[in-house]
Amino acid sequence: MLQVRDLQVGFGRSRKRFVAVDGVSLDVGSNETVGLVGESGSGKTTVARAIVGLVRPDSGEVLFDGEPLGSIGRRPASLQRAVQMVFQDPRSSLNPRMTVAAIVDEAWRTHPEAAPPGDRIAALHELLGDVGLDASVARHRAGELSGGQCQRVSIARALAVRPRLLVCDEAVSALDVSVQAQILRLLVDLQRRHHLSMLFISHDLGVVHQIADRIAVMRRGVLVEEGPATEVLGAPQHEYTRSLLDAALELNDNTTSGGNG
Repeated sequence: MLQVRDLQVGFGRSRKRFVAVDGVSLDVGSNETVGLVGESGSGKTTVARAIVGLVRPDSGEVLFDGEPLGSIGRRPASLQRAVQMVFQDPRSSLNPRMTVAAIVDEAWRTHPEAAPPGDRIAALHELLGDVGLDASVARHRAGELSGGQCQRVSIARALAVRPRLLVCDEAVSALDVSVQAQILRLLVDLQRRHHLSMLFISHDLGVVHQIADRIAVMRRGVLVEEGPATEVLGAPQHEYTRSLLDAALELNDNTTSGGNG
C-alpha cells in the first residue's frame, strides 16, 4: 500500500545543511502494522512528516497504491483522507477550546465525502464508542480532558474520515504507562476491525513489539535493519538494534522490580 523509496530530507542551507533522512526505503502492506524505531534525532519523525506531506523531500518518492503522494497542499483529497496522522502530544494537536463534537465535525467538513449521510450526532456517538469514549465526552472541550482521553479523540478524528493508513508518531510516549497499554490495545483492535494499515513510530522497542508485524530500525537518518518483528526482536543483526533491545529489557526489569527498590 505505502512505498517509500530512497527518501532524503535535509534542513538548512549549503554547508550547514543537516541531512535528517538519508536514503530510507520501506513498505507498509495492506492490513499491516510496521514499527519504525530509533532514538530521538534518528529521523523517524521526519519520515512520518514526509509521508503525510508536512515535509517536502529533497529526493526520493512516497507512493500510495502506486500513486505519488505530494505535499499536503497539492495532494488530492482522496489521498489526504487515506493517510492520517496521530501526533505525539494529544494536548497540543487538539484545540483546547473546541468541543470534541466540533473537532470531529471539522474533520467531516474538511472531507465532506467522508461525512456520515444521516444523523451526525448518532455517527459521532458511534465513533466515540469505537475509541472507548462515552457519548457525553462530545460536549466537553479538549482542554477539559485527560491525556489518554485526548489521544482517543485524536484517533477518533483520524478515523472520522475513513483512512486506510494511520501514521502514529510516538502516539503513546506522552502518556502514563498504564494509559499507554490501553491505547496500544485500542490501536490493535481498531487496526483489525477497520482493516487499517499502520506505521507506528517509537523510540521504544518494548512498545513496538506489542503492536508491529514488521520492524524497521533507524539510526542517524539511515535504516540499519528491517524484518519481521519476531526476527528483529529475537535475533537482531545490527549492534544498534541490540542496544535498543537491551535498553527496553532493562527498562522493563526496572519497572517490574520498582516496588522493591
